[in-house]
Amino acid sequence: MTDASDDIALLTRIARKDEVAMRLLFGRHHLPVFRFLVRMVRSEAIAEELANEVFLEVWRHAGAFEQRSAVTTWMLTIARNRAATMLRKRRDEPMDDDAATKFADDADDPEVAAQKGDKAAAIRRCMEKLSAEHREIVDLVYYHELSVAEVSTVVGIPEATVKTRMFYARKKLSELLAAAGVDRGWP
Repeated sequence: MTDASDDIALLTRIARKDEVAMRLLFGRHHLPVFRFLVRMVRSEAIAEELANEVFLEVWRHAGAFEQRSAVTTWMLTIARNRAATMLRKRRDEPMDDDAATKFADDADDPEVAAQKGDKAAAIRRCMEKLSAEHREIVDLVYYHELSVAEVSTVVGIPEATVKTRMFYARKKLSELLAAAGVDRGWP
């Protein structure tokens, strides 16, 4: 059974108010949803609150899932809508620019981790210079590994617009990275 069919089976169980299924779905998807929200709202505390709201909505509306997209796409759409609503209400408050920098990669030795951290920090700085629309598309495609069709569903724009935004986002990001002295090599 694939992850996608596992998720659908879990949603079916959640629709019948199966708490174990909810815990399994939460365990599988909480971190990606949380990270997506942190990048959108730039605050871990707010992202955690919004992530909880997302999973509460999943609990309440699991039976309404129509399988027109992947479960992850559905949940990221809910997350995006929650974040957008919150951001509209909070436009005047300053945002924490360092919110997404606190996630370390424990699998690497310290030297490689430091190199990756430096490069990741440079990439994040360059990502921050992209427009919000371009940053969102890059985040969904590269960090959440969504297809163009799935991004179209999450963001609510045509697939052609996703492709166009992705083209210009990659071009601009490439220019910013080159200007920052970041090469495309490993790490």
